[in-house]
Parts: sequence; structure tokens; C-alpha cells
Amino acid sequence: MARRYARALFSLGLAQGDAKLVAYGENLSGLVEALNESPQLDRIFRNPVFKVAEKKAVVDAILSKIKPQQMIVNFCHLLADNNRLGFLADIQAYYAELLDEHQGIARGKMITAIDLEPEIQAQLKNSLEEKTSRQLILDYAVDPQILGGLILKIGDRVLDASLRAQLVAMRETIKRGE
Repeated sequence: MARRYARALFSLGLAQGDAKLVAYGENLSGLVEALNESPQLDRIFRNPVFKVAEKKAVVDAILSKIKPQQMIVNFCHLLADNNRLGFLADIQAYYAELLDEHQGIARGKMITAIDLEPEIQAQLKNSLEEKTSRQLILDYAVDPQILGGLILKIGDRVLDASLRAQLVAMRETIKRGE
């Protein structure tokens, strides 16, 4: 459900140019941040006891603070009319994925056994960007249990080049008697 709404908004933005695409994404992010600050608002949007007019009033109050594009205001009213305001976080997340794909950006996570210096992180990132021909936005984490090497997660792909994974593979090979 959320994907359909995100794709529709993305298509409208695409027809209006990259600046609008980015602006819509920023507006949705601001709206979801405001909702995350007040979890009770999400409960209001999901509760069928509240009328559409009441939900629109609440969303208009939030929108007045973030000053979004008129398209986002109209989009939120459409969601309210269809009783779909509870899906805003999912819509924003999928919209962000579509925007990243359109801009050639891949988001991921790099896990290492030790904390890497920023220069080494940058070198690894640049090397990966050259190999993937995409701009990467990586979150960095440390997990001493991998013993050495790294684990790279980008989208649904995982590259496990950790020492722990190599030791497990070696143990399985020895068990099989190869």
C-alpha cells in the first residue's frame, strides 16, 4: 500500500524535475520526524474513531510548522481522505529508496573488528564507489566478534569478508574431509 503512494508521488515529482523530487523527499522526512517526536499522533492517524476532518486538522497543524510544498499538503489530504495517514513513515522510507536509486546513491553499513581511522574509511568507501559506480552513504560500526576483516551490507546484499566467516568456512571444509 505504502509503495503505491510513494511511487505515485515520486512519479509526480519526476515530471516536475529533480529539484521537486528532492523537496518532496525533504518534506516527507520533516513530516515523519514530527510524527516520531509525538507517537500519539500516529495513533490518532490509525484510529478509525477520529473523523477525516479531525485528522486533516492535525496534519495541517504539523504541516504549518514544516512549510512543505503544496503537493505534499495535497498528498497528505489525499492520505487522510483514504484513511492512510498511518502509512506516512512507510511511504517516506520507500520514497527515500526511490530517490536514492534515481540519484545513483546506495546506502549501507560497514562493520569492522576495530574502529577505523577516518582516512581509511574514506579510502575503503572510495574504492567501493569505483567498483560499484555508485555514490555510497555508509554507516560504520564496530563488532569485535568478527575478529578481523569487514562485513559490508548494501541494500539486500551482504559481503562477509570477516575472519570469523573464513574460519567457519574452513571448519566446514575440514568436517567434510575435503
